[in-house]
Amino acid sequence: MRKSPPAGWPQAQSGLYYRDAAKAIDWLCDAFGFELRLKVEGEPGEIIHSELVYGSAMIYVGSAAKPGEAAEPGREFKTRHASPLDVGGRNTQSVCLFVDDADAHCAQARAHGAVIVSEPATHDYGDDYWSDRSYGAVDLEGHSWWFMHRVREQPAR
Repeated sequence: MRKSPPAGWPQAQSGLYYRDAAKAIDWLCDAFGFELRLKVEGEPGEIIHSELVYGSAMIYVGSAAKPGEAAEPGREFKTRHASPLDVGGRNTQSVCLFVDDADAHCAQARAHGAVIVSEPATHDYGDDYWSDRSYGAVDLEGHSWWFMHRVREQPAR
């Protein structure tokens, strides 16, 4: 049996890890329009946990593990948290968000230093599906992002 999430929480969230998570949080808010909901700090410069929201979406941002860092007992999974900078720029996920206007959002992201890897374009998936306008960006530590707005809905069947 599937349960609904607690009030005020989305059904799914994604966690991203950065070498400089505090800087990344500020940047994500400025460049991509997230709002900070919670930030839990640890040692100087360390972000234990944070919650950033964009409409009904939420992501977690935390500090990447430092190479050779020992994990506290029961928290060994944290040694696997890495920034793309720690793994040769590779990504295992891409965060995707719907925005009100992909072109305006892209301009804001570009103005704050996002690397635009795919310029805004309309992608039509055919008469039986939908059409979106989207763009791809890379953030200050190399995470992949896609932003889109719906141009045409899927026809009712």
